[in-house]
Amino acid sequence: MTMQARQQEGEVREMIVATGTKISDGIAIGRIRILKEHKYEISYSRTEDREKELERLEHARSEVQKRQHILYEKAMKSAGEDGAAIFEAHELMLEDEELIDPCKELIMQRGYKAEYAIWSGFDKTAQMFREMENPYLRERSTDIGELKNALLDVLSGWEMEEEMRDEPYILAAEDLTPSETVRLDQKILLGIVTREGSSNSHTAILAKSMDLPALIRCKEIDKSWEGKLAILDGEHSSIYIDPDPEFLEKMTAKRDERKKQEALLSLLKGKENKTLDGKTIKVCANIGDPSEIEDVLENDADGVGLFRSELLYLNSETEPSEEEQFQAYKRVAQALAPKQVIIRTCDIGADKSVSYMRIKPEDNPALGCRGIRLCLTRNDFFKRQLRAILRASAYGNLGIMFPMIVSVKEVRECNELLAECRRELTEEGVETGQMQTGIMIETPAAALCADELAEEVDFFSIGTNDLTQYTCAIDRQNANLERFLDPYHPALFKLIQMTVEAGHRHQIWVGICGELGADPMLTEMFLKTGVDELSVNPRSILPLRKKIRSIDVTNRMDQNKRT
Repeated sequence: MTMQARQQEGEVREMIVATGTKISDGIAIGRIRILKEHKYEISYSRTEDREKELERLEHARSEVQKRQHILYEKAMKSAGEDGAAIFEAHELMLEDEELIDPCKELIMQRGYKAEYAIWSGFDKTAQMFREMENPYLRERSTDIGELKNALLDVLSGWEMEEEMRDEPYILAAEDLTPSETVRLDQKILLGIVTREGSSNSHTAILAKSMDLPALIRCKEIDKSWEGKLAILDGEHSSIYIDPDPEFLEKMTAKRDERKKQEALLSLLKGKENKTLDGKTIKVCANIGDPSEIEDVLENDADGVGLFRSELLYLNSETEPSEEEQFQAYKRVAQALAPKQVIIRTCDIGADKSVSYMRIKPEDNPALGCRGIRLCLTRNDFFKRQLRAILRASAYGNLGIMFPMIVSVKEVRECNELLAECRRELTEEGVETGQMQTGIMIETPAAALCADELAEEVDFFSIGTNDLTQYTCAIDRQNANLERFLDPYHPALFKLIQMTVEAGHRHQIWVGICGELGADPMLTEMFLKTGVDELSVNPRSILPLRKKIRSIDVTNRMDQNKRT
């Protein structure tokens, strides 16, 4: 922490400058509000009315499930699929009797009250997860801790909203859970700064998706900041407490200019994604639910490059029927026609699991039965989705792509099942449309065999998130390995270049649908590589269009050759 002295109204005051780790850019100016830590009073006393305590436990369980679903719906609107997924996972976790049974035993066998039963039972389960070797499973202990607190909140009658203020503020806290983040009123929340946290945490994902300036690991947070004017500067990973008038004026002007530039982006609607030297690239949207259609249209996307269909499964207590899936795909196809909508087939497994699928626990789920592997071992399950997509293809311009492909054999199996489903529907008198078929390139194996794979499909879509993970052999969900995970690793870009060149040799188009697609530092590189499409979060479409329209690829390439 540094301090800058200033003279104001005859007295010496100091501007406090604290730093942390940037989660998202932006400038927020407002009063600090310190989030008070909610402390639970847990009684060790026992009761004779065990049935009553069991009822209280079940009531809390049911209420938290309802709240998690409400939070999910709220997060879908404000943060999109990536931000909302955690609440769906929490809702499903509470259905697991293995999580609840230890609490019930403490009530029925030993007579403890519901509060202590939850406190003790969930802590033991969380400890068990913390001791696991698998990094992903270790991180689930955090989710269990949040659910424990949510249950205790219901039992104690505590409501976070009671402590909210009406005036805009910057929130400072020890840390924030995903639930706390989503429940904050975005109309008055200006930014977030926390003492702890991870840039790969669910809360960080939410802050990015909600477009809030955010700073984590700011160790200097102090209770004395409460109510003081502050400037949160995400770009420079800093927060300024009690800024001097000159600095405040400078940062206010910078913030206002940033907002002005954001408003100017709306003028790009209807414009082409064309570079100064005439190269055009498609900019599409990544979505996970039909409710995001409005965002796709509002941000003027060229289509949907990635419809994460697994959200339909994560949002349901039972496997969605063929009809339910058909209605969801049909809705998106009709709303966006004639623009193309590419549906990724169910990518369940690893960090995305549902109880009704009864996927056996694996030592390393990221390398286990996930994505296309799960679908090809459950043909009936897979065919229900393929039939739904084929039926919906009659109502718009749909494409289909298969995730986690590593071999030509897998692609051929998928295409054979797709053809089988089309024949069945034709025999049933059901109309289907023409579709492009593609695959995700998200493993080094797929990139290295891109020439062979390109002969089987109409397009490639490069998933940079998993491609980075598998290329660097680092679990991207493991916060302890964050400093080792390099999203700009040269090996990654060699694989991307290799994939694009192989695709073009076989006259198929190649897109990027991972997070790197929205990184403005990489836009020029992707254009020079020859990528045909970038598919990103809907909110990133117009900023990306602005970046594309400012680049002269030919001149830059000529300059590079001369140097």
